[in-house]
Amino acid sequence: MYPVDLHMHTVASSHAYSTLHDYIAQARNVGIKLFAITDHGPDMEDAPHYWHFMNMHVWPRQVDGIGILRGIEANIKNTQGEIDCTGRMLDQMDLIIAGFHEPVFPPVDRDTHTEALIATLAAGDADIISHPGNPKFPIDIRAVAEAAAKYRVALELNNSSFTHSRIGSEANCTAIAAAVRDAGGYLSLGSDSHIAYTLGHFDRCVRILNEVNFPPERVLNVTPRRVLDFLESRGKRAIPELAHL
Repeated sequence: MYPVDLHMHTVASSHAYSTLHDYIAQARNVGIKLFAITDHGPDMEDAPHYWHFMNMHVWPRQVDGIGILRGIEANIKNTQGEIDCTGRMLDQMDLIIAGFHEPVFPPVDRDTHTEALIATLAAGDADIISHPGNPKFPIDIRAVAEAAAKYRVALELNNSSFTHSRIGSEANCTAIAAAVRDAGGYLSLGSDSHIAYTLGHFDRCVRILNEVNFPPERVLNVTPRRVLDFLESRGKRAIPELAHL
């Protein structure tokens, strides 16, 4: 149903199990036309080294007509909105996702989490906020949704949050989708695959979209061009090799 997946991990994040080649093969199998590899930022204990991100320019832009975005799932570090993608790393990235991960930002309280998320949105480097419905990191959902719309940052519905990670996220994510709908913002769908076989799995995300009657014109994954236009509108460079998508 959706030809774009914007969140997945490879063996470079050592708790994941597939390679770039595996994802390309699976994309052909399931009709994915554009995907983003978003391995964890270097502040995570088992994340790839800084050099991994700096050398992504060797990746092909497309294989067999499937577009590949060079990305990162960065870590939100503090209430100032700092993330572990800075300096020259920023120039290598087509897509920057940022989110809370307990080893880098231990859970505190609702106000602290909200402050950190809004500061991250305002800082301008993150294009998408990953799994904001994580129940371990409660937030002021309305305030975050309104800030995300203001700064033109997408909030993610993360399919793995409903299957095996961050159990208990569904009510929060439903509320987030409704708040983003009302604020005029964007949603991004991510499989958060740690193995290629779940690439493009959005069934639980789709259930929430339908439940809140979310407008399809504000879901990034509907077409590759919508994602690319969204990123360019945020100041990212156009990618000539993907202009046909």
